[in-house]
Formats: sequence, C-alpha cells, structure tokens
Amino acid sequence: MRATWGVAASATLHCLTGCAIGEVLGMVIATALGWHNLPSVVLAIVLAFFFGYALTLRGLFKAGVDWRNALRLALAADTLSILVMEIVDNGVMLVIPGAMDAGLASLLFWTALAISLVVAFLVTTPINKWIIGRGKGHAVVHAYHH
Repeated sequence: MRATWGVAASATLHCLTGCAIGEVLGMVIATALGWHNLPSVVLAIVLAFFFGYALTLRGLFKAGVDWRNALRLALAADTLSILVMEIVDNGVMLVIPGAMDAGLASLLFWTALAISLVVAFLVTTPINKWIIGRGKGHAVVHAYHH
C-alpha cells in the first residue's frame, strides 16, 4: 500500500469518526450523570477507543475475518492513531478557557470540540502517513476493505 496523503487522510478520518462518536457520547452521558471533568474525559476516551475499534472491526467482519484475527488487526491498525488523536483533542479542549465547563447547550463547547477534532486530524494525519509507509496501521487492514 502506498503511503499517500490521501490514504493517510482517509485512515485519519476513519479514526476521527470513532473518536468523535465516543467524545460526544461520553460528554452526553457524563453531563446527564452530573460528572465533573476528569471522569467525563476518561469516559470519552474509553468510548473513543471503543467506537474507533468498532468501526474497523465492522469492516473486517464484513470481509469475513474471524473475531480473533479481526481484533488483532483492529488493535494493530488503530491504537496509535486513536491514542494520538485523543491526547491532542482532549489537550485542546483543556486549554480552551471554559470549554470543559461550558456544557452541551453551549456554543463554546461545540466550537471548542470542533476545533479540537480538526487539530487532532491535522496532527494525526502525518503520523498515519508515516505508519502506513512502514506497512503498519491502516495498511494492515486495507487489504480486507475491498
């Protein structure tokens, strides 16, 4: 698999989708439960990993890969990408004044989340390009997506 910017961006967008689902769902659940910042962030990260892996597993299962191999492939393909993305997007949320305390009904929260996800995408794409160029990451699962 060639490590083009398009391939890297596609792989990053795949991870970003799972991360965004996990982040938003985590914040909705944490807000509904009245949780403070730390447990909210932890839940959002756990759900981001869950949904990131789930999206990869879905494609692998559709390709007929068995559960054990699919799980191994998903972990190999997504872990570093999701980890970097979560560090960056949560870091951005934490440094934007008031973003974490803004609440789901606030424009500040949603604007900060959008900015954090864009920054995470921009930081993670070159990393994914490098990983794919080494035959790792999404290069590992790409053969199963056709």
